[in-house]
Amino acid sequence: MASKIKYSVVVPVYNEEENVSLLAQEIANAMKNLPYEMIFVNDSSTDTTLETLKNLKSKYKTLRVLSHKQNAGQSRSVRSGVIAAKGVYIATLDGDGQNDPADIPALIKQITRKDAPENLALIGGRRVKRKDTWAKRMASRVGNGIRKWLLKDEADDTGCGLKVFTRESFLLLPYFDHIHRYIPALMLREGYAIEFCDVGHRNRQFGVSKYTNFGRLIVSISDLRGVIWLRKRARHPKVVDEV
Repeated sequence: MASKIKYSVVVPVYNEEENVSLLAQEIANAMKNLPYEMIFVNDSSTDTTLETLKNLKSKYKTLRVLSHKQNAGQSRSVRSGVIAAKGVYIATLDGDGQNDPADIPALIKQITRKDAPENLALIGGRRVKRKDTWAKRMASRVGNGIRKWLLKDEADDTGCGLKVFTRESFLLLPYFDHIHRYIPALMLREGYAIEFCDVGHRNRQFGVSKYTNFGRLIVSISDLRGVIWLRKRARHPKVVDEV
């Protein structure tokens, strides 16, 4: 079974007890014609998220559940899922249900197409008609503009949780907390090609957001400085030959 898996869908979740069942069903529907697995990573939820996921395993044979003993954040949850994944390609989406799993096959088709650049490693989702508050949209627009200007990462919407990338390329990136917002810049740093794809966006039906605009601003200042430093320190051999 494991040898046949080509795609792994990784979903980080924290206190999403009302969302995980619907999300698992939507992933199963979207991926039903593909050799895939879905990995939900429970980031030490304090509600019934973990119990709900355990119960879903009997319904979805492709479901795997990982659980952190201590809350470690979204980026570490994504990394835990990628490390455990059996697929060559990883699809990630947020656990709040705002990303539509039905968009995953389009990103997979784009990254696996025959005429894709040889070093293409990432297709980033680009949300259209975002279903967030005006304040959240405006903060995101300003943040994306500053980040894009400073990092030259080509990304208009790096905060979109829906992405498809190669497992191998992701595991070569330097890890730090909040890395999930800087994957395009770090992929370019490693010499990979990246592309983007328009995707949908939905209202959150259940639960509450785990982020605030102010909280994101505080951590982004430090993160941007770190990623700028990483870009400046990058060196590439172009080709590595075994002789």
